[in-house]
Amino acid sequence: MTRLVIVGGGHAAAQLAASLAEKQFPGSIVLVSDEPEIPYHRPPLSKTLIKDPEAPLPELRGASFYEQAGITLKLGTRAVAIDRAGKRLRLSSSAGQEDLAYDHLVLATGACVRELPQAPVGTPGVHYLRTYAQARALRDALPGAQRVVVLGGGFIGLELAATARHLGKEVTVFEAMPRLLTRSVSPEISSFLLETHRGAGVDIRLGSTVDGLEMAQDRAVGVVSGGVVVPADIIIAGIGATPNVDLAREAGLTCDNGIVVDATLATGDPAISAIGDCTSFPHPAWPQPLRLESVQNANDQARTLAARLCGDPQPYTAVPWFWSDQGEARLQITGLWRPGYESVVRPAARGKGFSVLHFEGDALRAIESVNSPVDQMTARKLMQAGLSPAKGTAADPAVPLKA
Repeated sequence: MTRLVIVGGGHAAAQLAASLAEKQFPGSIVLVSDEPEIPYHRPPLSKTLIKDPEAPLPELRGASFYEQAGITLKLGTRAVAIDRAGKRLRLSSSAGQEDLAYDHLVLATGACVRELPQAPVGTPGVHYLRTYAQARALRDALPGAQRVVVLGGGFIGLELAATARHLGKEVTVFEAMPRLLTRSVSPEISSFLLETHRGAGVDIRLGSTVDGLEMAQDRAVGVVSGGVVVPADIIIAGIGATPNVDLAREAGLTCDNGIVVDATLATGDPAISAIGDCTSFPHPAWPQPLRLESVQNANDQARTLAARLCGDPQPYTAVPWFWSDQGEARLQITGLWRPGYESVVRPAARGKGFSVLHFEGDALRAIESVNSPVDQMTARKLMQAGLSPAKGTAADPAVPLKA
């Protein structure tokens, strides 16, 4: 019997297990995760879970699913080494070390938070958010805090800033770049989000770097910026994430801003594949390899790999899409924006929402929508079909988006 071993406990790992079960994969499946919890939804960690002290673990699938599907879960277990020649995986847990044989190994190791040099994970007064345990720690700390400082104006930082402000906290956001989400969204969306957060009472400081932390009795009690101390009861570091590639690199697999895979998500070792946030992969819509941190990418890569492992190989070509809830603003993005595209702003047919459509010539390459789900979904369907709406009428909400 073929044994497939999946390393990881996030969306990619869970979806691969589910897709293989659905396709009746003819072998045994073992899922290894270093977290003690069953695989769970990540997006609620920065929103619902922080707001609601009674919110349970947002499981992707219950334990009964894995049991009925015959999938073995090894939780609280860390993969520490790969023996490629012997096709064995070295595991470490509270029970000790063991070797697990595999016929095919899938690395869905995800990413980890980028740490402040002066405040590694565990520093009192400083919080990071990537795991359920970190979300619970932040949730428990928020009620006793009034001044919250967020380092980083990316998606996680802004979502947490909005959540903290909703809870009545004084929130200050430091962003080193001249605008929010510089690498992820267009200037139009950056400007809108800046106005939205400032309108809600969040103090956002663009082009501001943090020189260090103010410490008192081994606890961070503020940040130092431009020689001025900004006091904080809680500091949240949202300065990005780093792909977890150590396991792959130490096994001799090629890594470059992620575990390098081909269009079918295979590594240079035919017995090892990789999916999700940890991968650097080719995509027909982008000139250089991509690494995406999104639920959609994780799930779609898992489905693509499941098809190959069940005898139906196909390249990964899914159109990327993302979402982010920031206060009353629901941002949805399909495609990948980059400077140089021609942008068209389209008001929503109803309400105060809008979309920004980005064209390369007559081809729609990306659409960013704020509280405009109808236009977003319509454009997404067109892009997934390889079609584009007419650029000349795209700004008119009275004219439907159609090819």
